[in-house]
Amino acid sequence: MSATANAAAMTPEFGSPRTAIVTGGARRLGKVFARALAADGWTLLIHYHESAGEAEALAAEIGSGARTVQADLSSVEGPAQVIAALAGMPPAAMLVNSASRFAEDGFGTMTAASFDAHVSANVRGPALLTQAFAAAVQAGAGALVVNLLDAKLAQPNPDFYSYTLSKIALAGVTELSARVLAGRGIRVCGIAPAVTLVSGKQTREDFEAVHRMNALGRGVEADDLVAALRFIVASPRLTGQTITVDAGQRFLALPRDVQYMKQDQA
Repeated sequence: MSATANAAAMTPEFGSPRTAIVTGGARRLGKVFARALAADGWTLLIHYHESAGEAEALAAEIGSGARTVQADLSSVEGPAQVIAALAGMPPAAMLVNSASRFAEDGFGTMTAASFDAHVSANVRGPALLTQAFAAAVQAGAGALVVNLLDAKLAQPNPDFYSYTLSKIALAGVTELSARVLAGRGIRVCGIAPAVTLVSGKQTREDFEAVHRMNALGRGVEADDLVAALRFIVASPRLTGQTITVDAGQRFLALPRDVQYMKQDQA
């Protein structure tokens, strides 16, 4: 375990034992975060929507009291269902809002349905879950909420229009929640990664062509985001801040989402 991981595991802010909720924790970056937090001594509540088999397999792999919960976070009832699953687990001390809807639309093709689907999943769900999580945190105990944002917010473009708007709104939820909850000792931060995994309609070849399209020429890896999470966990005086992990991609002022850039521009 690295020095940063050791610091994250040993920080007294959250007490021990303690539970971390990771939404969308069965797949992709949520799964990476869940594994890292388990390695750092957290008990995991792994939320999933449709990935039951993957969630159960991950819980079995992690062991140590890991539990799964199924919920549609775009529904009104979803956040409460996640919090209800904490019954009998160690005190809730972290919420990682990693689950996200990512579907393509644009200005001129956006519909009320596509807009509402993104906002309900990416804004209302995390906001209600943060509210319910804060209510479940023991009085006087420290806790942390980390929202997964997007590096494109630092240099916006209109591709994935509804998705982008929803992440802009989630950044607002991050700021306002941090202000509201600071007096209770609950911190709220964000992590905003550039493209890290193959997504959308990308092929592996397309992904490799644009992955390093940034100022440093280094593709952002999942381990970089784990390092950002561990830094936030280990920094008890950090709140209301977002760590953008994009290797300087925003300096390039790309006119479109990176996955639409032509291979010869990479």
